[in-house]
Amino acid sequence: MTQWDLGPDSGELLLRTGVAGSASRMGHRLTIAMRAWHAEVEWDGDEPAAVEVTVDLDSLDVLRGEGGMTPLTGAEKGLIRSNALKTLRAKKFPQAVFRSTSVERSGSVVRIVGVLDLAGHSAEQTVEVQVSDDSLAGAASVRHSEFGIKPYSMLMGAMKVADEVGVSLAVTRPS
Repeated sequence: MTQWDLGPDSGELLLRTGVAGSASRMGHRLTIAMRAWHAEVEWDGDEPAAVEVTVDLDSLDVLRGEGGMTPLTGAEKGLIRSNALKTLRAKKFPQAVFRSTSVERSGSVVRIVGVLDLAGHSAEQTVEVQVSDDSLAGAASVRHSEFGIKPYSMLMGAMKVADEVGVSLAVTRPS
């Protein structure tokens, strides 16, 4: 068995949010980078056998916002970060952890099923990963509602973060 130890130096872990509600056109669709994370991928020959990813929620960094009535300012990015950390209860639950329970490969696509621990709740998650000799690129959708998280809202709920958040990870093989 070989193991890949991956982190921010190996690639990027991004979150993408949507906007819901009757006033959704006023909100920004956000791209957020997680700056502190660690992933271990165990390999059995050419086959990935197990995956564990740990993310420090306090490393959340709002990169950009698309849409909205006005461009996203630096002060707004700071407020969004603060609101997101409160929503995720990051002081009480500072990390999100994903551990695989099964890994199946079909050609260059690997389907990883596992358990995600987030905000004091656990739920099964499935991640689809493209594998090449020197890189991995995966994507998943995480729903706030599966983890007891009430998405941030404003204007009495007329504009809120969509329940589903896209998560993507793109990394290159360690040297």
